[in-house]
Amino acid sequence: MPAKRGTPILSDDGPRFPKLRLDDCKDDFPILARTVKGHRLVYLDSAASSQKPTAVLDAMTRYYQTSHANVHRGIYTLAEEATALYEGARAKIAHFLGSAHEREIVFTKNVTESINLVSNAWGRASLRPNDVVLLTQMEHHSNLVPWLMLKESSGIELRYLGLDGEGQLILDDLEEKLAGVKLVAVSAMSNVLGTLNPVRVISDAAHAAGALVLVDAAQYVPHVPTDVEATGADFFAFTGHKMLGPTGIGVLWAKRDLLEAMPPFLGGGSMIRTVHTDGFTPNDVPWKFEAGTPPVAEAIGLAAAVEYLEAIGMKAVRSHEEALTKYAISVLNERFGEDIKIYGPRNASARGGLISFDYRNIHPHDVAQILDRRGVCVRAGHHCAQPLMHHLGIGATTRASFYIYNDEKDVDILAEALVSAAKVFG
Repeated sequence: MPAKRGTPILSDDGPRFPKLRLDDCKDDFPILARTVKGHRLVYLDSAASSQKPTAVLDAMTRYYQTSHANVHRGIYTLAEEATALYEGARAKIAHFLGSAHEREIVFTKNVTESINLVSNAWGRASLRPNDVVLLTQMEHHSNLVPWLMLKESSGIELRYLGLDGEGQLILDDLEEKLAGVKLVAVSAMSNVLGTLNPVRVISDAAHAAGALVLVDAAQYVPHVPTDVEATGADFFAFTGHKMLGPTGIGVLWAKRDLLEAMPPFLGGGSMIRTVHTDGFTPNDVPWKFEAGTPPVAEAIGLAAAVEYLEAIGMKAVRSHEEALTKYAISVLNERFGEDIKIYGPRNASARGGLISFDYRNIHPHDVAQILDRRGVCVRAGHHCAQPLMHHLGIGATTRASFYIYNDEKDVDILAEALVSAAKVFG
């Protein structure tokens, strides 16, 4: 009997999916069968956290039901199975990213922890007072606050790339901004503006100036074909829950020589080779950065998410979201005209699958509450990007973000729900 849609086909080295079609993948997400306040759920908040297909949920349940044990140390069957699944997940994710070696993959709690790992392990060991880290005005707090903390404790200097009127980086003064810089930390895609940044251009310029590059790819990896080697990055971080995977799992990819040179971030079990009362020897990479019991089930769930996305094809994912974003911008502009202001690049090909907007100067929290009455889930607030909000001269926006389970009908429902908000607030 053939496998049902979204069901992995087991092979010797783990599950494999049949080819999947975007047109009917909604059926693979159980939560989308819900109704909210009598309406079909329209989930438009994937930039905050994506929904999970049955295959991911099943992979984690199967692990807990059949192979759960702590990894690496046990020599009994369950422990060996769990270790194989955990390290197999590492290998799958390395392949998905185009990494040269699976030992360049460090599992963390989320992208925030990945960046904090770099700022603490690499930053504290490598940066001295007055050394410069170059950021941008569009960074999420996850790629800003760790460097502000390092500035406070170590006396480094922070510098920023500015934005033009469409929310794209101003690179005319990049060479000047790079003078004396030790690290460039940049988002691959803005979680507010949707802007897709020219990471390779920035990486090449940074390396020519003697700087390393860290890429916050939390919004990028789930939606765009990714080759970490091609980005030119030295550090590359993302999170699992935004790409169909579970919460509690993030990834830091870094060049192996950098990982080898960096001191450990957290101390405890697993990250050591030997311990004495007067010192310790750290483990090999990547395990010296994975202290304590790791997120085994979560890594397995993320590997299943990766397999699911690969079965669709990341080019298809990107094409679908670009077309849907173009449609959404067109519908909202045509329907509401000057009553709506959409932030970020006008061209859908220059942005990811999200739209932040201001509607009739109605507070975004009020807009989100009215949309919820129609079963529409959107995000309202500063989106953990307060400096960007200050730059835009606003306090918050409403954000609708799309993924593989969204379609034009969802956009139409969003537009109808906005009409309801206008009626409530006059």
